[in-house]
Amino acid sequence: MSLLSSLAAAELHISISAQPLFELFGVPVTNTMVTGIFGSFITFIILVFVANKVRRGKYNRFVGLVQWVFEGLLGQIRGVIPDDKIARRITPLAVTIFFFVLFNYWMSVIPGPESIFFKGVPLLRSMTADLNFTLALALITAISVQLYAIRQLTNKGNLGRYFRNPFKDPVGSFEGILELVGEVSRLTALALRLFGNAFAGEILLIVIAILTGYFASVALPVFLGFELFIGFIQAYVFFMLTLIFTSLAVSHHGPESHDHPPVASTKKKAAPQG
Repeated sequence: MSLLSSLAAAELHISISAQPLFELFGVPVTNTMVTGIFGSFITFIILVFVANKVRRGKYNRFVGLVQWVFEGLLGQIRGVIPDDKIARRITPLAVTIFFFVLFNYWMSVIPGPESIFFKGVPLLRSMTADLNFTLALALITAISVQLYAIRQLTNKGNLGRYFRNPFKDPVGSFEGILELVGEVSRLTALALRLFGNAFAGEILLIVIAILTGYFASVALPVFLGFELFIGFIQAYVFFMLTLIFTSLAVSHHGPESHDHPPVASTKKKAAPQG
């Protein structure tokens, strides 16, 4: 419980933005960048370890748990995106986002990392509590969705989702504007939802630790378990929204995609000559 005691003894210092530690070639390196590198390494090691164990047929509880989560994610992908080709293309991105967000979110609520200081600044801070990271992740998701839509609908078909002739189709033109506004709002919602929950979780744990004082060893484990569960929910929500936005983009049908009745053949069979 030494980690909990050190967290309880910490002073209440809240910084919304990531704090720089040092500069590398004139570029400031923040504590969220350091944590992001560490979180990427953990994600890579865990997934490679589980993949090697599964390939060799050696199972244990940890390997079974990760494999169970992975298979559950694959089932969700197939359920949301019925097209197998698109599902296979988006699987690496969606699954990687889930595990990367999950491990980085958990690093923000596990006691200990923020008690390590470098020049008076916490050395480690979760990337999910950095708006720059969540915005970049949402931007990657939005660009990927557009690429999948272009491959499925072509450039013209994808642009047709947003831009239509207001004179020929005024309702469709207004609908396209709403769709364009929706893309921006989805991007913003993805970034702010993850950032807000991660940042609020960090503040909650610090406040509870300071308020409870010497009883932090009893109170904090309850809130830690709750935040670990919230981290799983946030990673799953980001994962599912990525799938839903992709499914909406690739299944869009513009005015040109309505089914047309088959054109009857105008050729007449030649009458048999007798």
